[in-house]
Amino acid sequence: MLGFAIKFPLIVLVLFFFYLLRPVELWVVDPFTAGVAHVSTWIIDLFDNDAVTFGKVIQSTHTGFAVSIERGCNGLEAVIILFAALFAFPAPWKHRVVGFVVGFLAIQALNLIRIISLFYMGEWETAQCVVGQPCVTPWFDWFHHYLWQALIILDALVVWLIWLRWLPRPATPSGGDGNGGGGGSAAAVAAAAG
Repeated sequence: MLGFAIKFPLIVLVLFFFYLLRPVELWVVDPFTAGVAHVSTWIIDLFDNDAVTFGKVIQSTHTGFAVSIERGCNGLEAVIILFAALFAFPAPWKHRVVGFVVGFLAIQALNLIRIISLFYMGEWETAQCVVGQPCVTPWFDWFHHYLWQALIILDALVVWLIWLRWLPRPATPSGGDGNGGGGGSAAAVAAAAG
């Protein structure tokens, strides 16, 4: 476990260092984020032909309300944390790659739900605003800054915990079941001892 405790923060630091570089932002992060916006708009259009996308901005054609998907809203930070946890943990490479692909898809699926729900919540709240007065969106702000941020990171943690349960158990030196016994149940061992 000491290896994990050292590798995990190092991988996180290295990945976030690269994630914050301007060329990575221009050539990887921004195109990815624009793709997330386009997929979100495509899903919105399945139910309500009310959204258009301009790069990473989703705008309502009905109300004019728009959301811009920025860093922290594209799910990549949670993906970085998941990647670091998967690849810092001692496991077969095949399991790491499968865990990453499944985890990436799970995080992005939840993130699409997040973006679409925030789009509709913001559109609904701004529809309540009065022209000429400041428009306050407390529900949008709370869901955006607190609830959804926590849920996306929690999603990465849950994926990692499920992945840990899915990993094959290493064989024990005694050839038993991993509980120090010869493969029998605890009741059978207790009965044999008694």
